[in-house]
Amino acid sequence: MADKRDYYEVLGVGKDASADDIKKSYRKLARQYHPDVNKEADAESKFKEVKEAYDVLSDDGKRSTYDRFGHVDPNQGMGGGGGADFGGGFGDIFDMFFGGGGGRRDPNAPQRGNDLQYTMTVEFKEAVFGKETEITIPRTETCDTCHGNGAKPGTKPEACSVCKGSGQQEVVQNTPFGRMVNRRACTNCSGTGRIIKDKCGTCHGAGKVKRQRKIKVRIPAGVDDGAQIRMSGEGEGGLRGGPAGDLYIVIRVKSHEFFEREGDDIYCEVPLNFVQAALGDEIEIPTLTEKVKLKIPSGTQTGTYFRLKGKGVPKLRGYGQGDQHVKVTIVTPTSLTDNQKELLRQFGGLSSDSSNGQDNEHHESIFERMKKAFRGD
Repeated sequence: MADKRDYYEVLGVGKDASADDIKKSYRKLARQYHPDVNKEADAESKFKEVKEAYDVLSDDGKRSTYDRFGHVDPNQGMGGGGGADFGGGFGDIFDMFFGGGGGRRDPNAPQRGNDLQYTMTVEFKEAVFGKETEITIPRTETCDTCHGNGAKPGTKPEACSVCKGSGQQEVVQNTPFGRMVNRRACTNCSGTGRIIKDKCGTCHGAGKVKRQRKIKVRIPAGVDDGAQIRMSGEGEGGLRGGPAGDLYIVIRVKSHEFFEREGDDIYCEVPLNFVQAALGDEIEIPTLTEKVKLKIPSGTQTGTYFRLKGKGVPKLRGYGQGDQHVKVTIVTPTSLTDNQKELLRQFGGLSSDSSNGQDNEHHESIFERMKKAFRGD
């Protein structure tokens, strides 16, 4: 038994673990490695290993014996080859976790199709005002020729002669610990419970085909970056009459050169010259839909915010719109005549100072972005 891992290591718990800790770890690992959920090649063997470890450590008597002697030699009946399932099988565990109601899962029952996810990138204003568009997605759909049963038209699948349609095989062994049942997916029918002798020529027995499907999508006004749109029934097709899955569209919104968004509010930055800030003015501000007049009071300081009520983003759930917040930045003049310089010296009673080139570049960039906003870029 040198190749057998320690049961505590298998479940990822310490030797002083409580019964609740053991059960919690087992349920997590059994769900992770269950062959009906995990399609990796070694999932079945890992599931068996986890189940065997739990069956020993969850029983006080077996756990005590294991703590004293470790793994018992298989010739003396400790598990019949290391893969024994103590009193239950894959179907029983799957039903316990996924709502099977205590009975075995019918391998021929209708099966819901998989959900799909599609990432869509939209422009800033498209997210604000919404749009209708069309996308193309690859997805598997129910085969129109065989209607999903995988059989050639005029024929139908037959019950597997090995498992009698149950999709499972059982191996029973008597051991010193009691009667053990090893239940696994039927190797003859791969757990489907059916054998297709004459396969459909379109889907080759799969019951599904891969197609490129065009779907019309409506992006609601006010949608934000990271939002999801659920389209019921637009995922992959189901099997044996099962419903199709859903399509989830994840929205990614491009940034805007002039506007920034926070929730339903819009923010922008506009430049003012020294005279406008000192004496006051009325300036034109671009919004998402139009140009509006904004009154600047005399003595306005750089960094001051003004609010344009109702000029923000339409509320996605509810009525009305957010607001637009306008931040003003005072632009320092850099090209002055000698007369202008003298007047400023007289006004401020200060000596000449050189302007900050970096600030000037920042203000110039504000002008450029504002020009684009006026053009509707």
